[in-house]
Amino acid sequence: MTETEPMTDLTGQLLIAMPGMPDPRFEHSLIYLCAHSADGAMGLIVNKPSMDMTFATLIDQLPIENTGNLSGINVHFGGPVELGRGFVLHSPDYESDMTTLHVDDGFAMTATLDVLESIANGSGPTKSLIVLGYAGWGPGQLEGEIAANGWLLCDANSDLVFDTEDTSKWEAALASMGISPLALSSEGGRA
Repeated sequence: MTETEPMTDLTGQLLIAMPGMPDPRFEHSLIYLCAHSADGAMGLIVNKPSMDMTFATLIDQLPIENTGNLSGINVHFGGPVELGRGFVLHSPDYESDMTTLHVDDGFAMTATLDVLESIANGSGPTKSLIVLGYAGWGPGQLEGEIAANGWLLCDANSDLVFDTEDTSKWEAALASMGISPLALSSEGGRA
């Protein structure tokens, strides 16, 4: 990107990891971009459930009373940065008493304890995804990775992010663009 080229704001988009992604943490990842600017980008992986953390286990470690059946709520690996930090990507029908970032008309993100308490007692957002950690990029880094054929971009929708099975989200995102995973190559080209 040259200094005269305006930067496209990718906030609210989904990043689809291309085959051949060199970092195994991002292999077949689908990332919702919560923020993107000239200062960098921040996103949450939405299709990788944690293998060693459940919501009930997480709540037991926090000063939150477990008032319901939490067994069906997963915790996801949101990315390799600040793995001890939690985020909730959710529908915009919930507003934290502290801070909620309204990303766009379909998504909001809250990173304060009160959203976890609301989910635990049944008064949280209609749809939510709880993640630990996040994916982050410095200035120009994400644009460089996209240009190097590391990621595809597609529009985010609530059904794909919140209602599709984690194991199907990557292919469903590709299908939303009319792309078959078999048609993808890890090699980029320039005309």
